Amino acid sequence: MNKIVGIQFKDHGKVYDFESGHFVLKKGDKVMVITKEGPSIGCVSTEPQSRAGNMPDRPLKKIFRLATGDEIARFDRNCELERSVYDYCYRKIKKRSLPMCLVSAERRFDGSKIIVYFTADGRVDFRELVKDLVGKFRTRIEMRQIGVRHQSKMVGGLGTCGRPLCCAAFLNSFSPVTIKMAKEQNISLNPSKISGMCGRLMCCLTFEHEIYEKMKKDLPKVGKKVMTGKGEGKVIRQNVLKETLNVRLESGEEVEVKARDIVREGIFRKSQKKRKH
Repeated sequence: MNKIVGIQFKDHGKVYDFESGHFVLKKGDKVMVITKEGPSIGCVSTEPQSRAGNMPDRPLKKIFRLATGDEIARFDRNCELERSVYDYCYRKIKKRSLPMCLVSAERRFDGSKIIVYFTADGRVDFRELVKDLVGKFRTRIEMRQIGVRHQSKMVGGLGTCGRPLCCAAFLNSFSPVTIKMAKEQNISLNPSKISGMCGRLMCCLTFEHEIYEKMKKDLPKVGKKVMTGKGEGKVIRQNVLKETLNVRLESGEEVEVKARDIVREGIFRKSQKKRKH
């Protein structure tokens, strides 16, 4: 049975799963793989392992073959050229005062072109910059504008939780994140606490959103009047994971009660009617 290995294309970058095929691989080997962008060299970053029962049974691309010495040398030259392109491009951006932030430069393994990634608030006229780059490096240059979330995915780093950024570690796509998700999870709406390195709302807010929605369906809403063992009161706060409610009684006292101990709405309304009569 084919084993699975993790492949990294950049130092400290995301690890992609590939099938090892009939190759006997070990951590640190350089291999040739075929991606949607063309042939590329990656480094084996995990020991080969059999597909475990808890691993998703999804089709994976296979290792094409082990990289040759010449290919590894070409890969190293490409990395050196990428650093030169980045440094030169950075200086030219500063010299021309272009309103853009340089993220990275990447050369295709076959040498067909160099892609320069950048972020900007709007459209940027980079035609003169491209002329400078083509004149210097004598190859095709492609300028590619990306968003700040994709910038964080490419650059990587540590989140406020102390772990590697989700986007750089395992996320394949970005899901919409809204402030409502933070509200439903009773998270402080302080921008510095719910924003990621990119300055946008943290992607992890979406991870538990669905379970919070399900659990809150059975809890009385904030502001709703309820009947507790200590009397009537108003819900002022929900503790979803503990399944408890903070209730302010008519006497002004605040109590924390289990949601299951709350008198249900139908019974509560009947008790209200009896009190009126």
